[in-house]
Amino acid sequence: MKVGLSCIITPREWSFDELLDKSKAAGYEALELVITDEGEITLDTPASELQKLAARAADAGMELASICPSFRNVPKDIMTNDAAVRAQSMDNIKKALDVAKAMGIDTMLLTLGALTPDLYYNEAYANSLQCMQKLAPYAEELDVNLAIEYVWNKFLLSPMEFARFCDECGSPKVGLFFDTGNMVVFGYPEHWIRICGKHLMKVHFKDFKRAGYAWPPLLEGDVDFPAVMAELRKIGYDGALLSEVAPSIASFEDTAVAIRKIMEM
Repeated sequence: MKVGLSCIITPREWSFDELLDKSKAAGYEALELVITDEGEITLDTPASELQKLAARAADAGMELASICPSFRNVPKDIMTNDAAVRAQSMDNIKKALDVAKAMGIDTMLLTLGALTPDLYYNEAYANSLQCMQKLAPYAEELDVNLAIEYVWNKFLLSPMEFARFCDECGSPKVGLFFDTGNMVVFGYPEHWIRICGKHLMKVHFKDFKRAGYAWPPLLEGDVDFPAVMAELRKIGYDGALLSEVAPSIASFEDTAVAIRKIMEM
């Protein structure tokens, strides 16, 4: 396993070269990049430029473990009942997959949308499943994973339901982006690993404390990291452990040290 950092929590003003230098200096070996509306990595960045960025990461000895669409100006909601928005979202997800492919990244994090009072659960399920079944062949063609993360969107609330959804998508390129902290409110993270093990593709690390409903530094919350590591080893996971611990909670350096401690459990 490798000590990883998600660029969801790094300063947006950092250039790509600053990101490589500063994350490496802080003790990280792998990165999760983000696709933004403007900057060096967007849906419109030419493949040739993306390849140059990936080459710079390789030269720096930094693994590019995953990529996360973080754009706001175009939709990526495939749960909605608005058919036009779903169609636009699928196009944007395909473009994001193209970005991942150009950079040699094997997995893209995907969030499906969110339930609303007017969007009923069964409708969201049907919409999401239909869209994922349409997106899966493109992901297979590119050989890039679509890893869905549970993000407190009131949808796919249990590991059994999540595993069923992945099974119904019917593609080895659709799976789970597992986040240790996001599951603590409703259950136990290690249960998700065992039940969704064959679908688990990538891992985010953060901690959560039920008392006070807070995001503490790693090893100061309620995540049972020894149990998490035991289950990850049982399924043979050997990828990056990507920190999503914001620097306002713990320094990048301290979090890298904590991840190394957890890896030894």
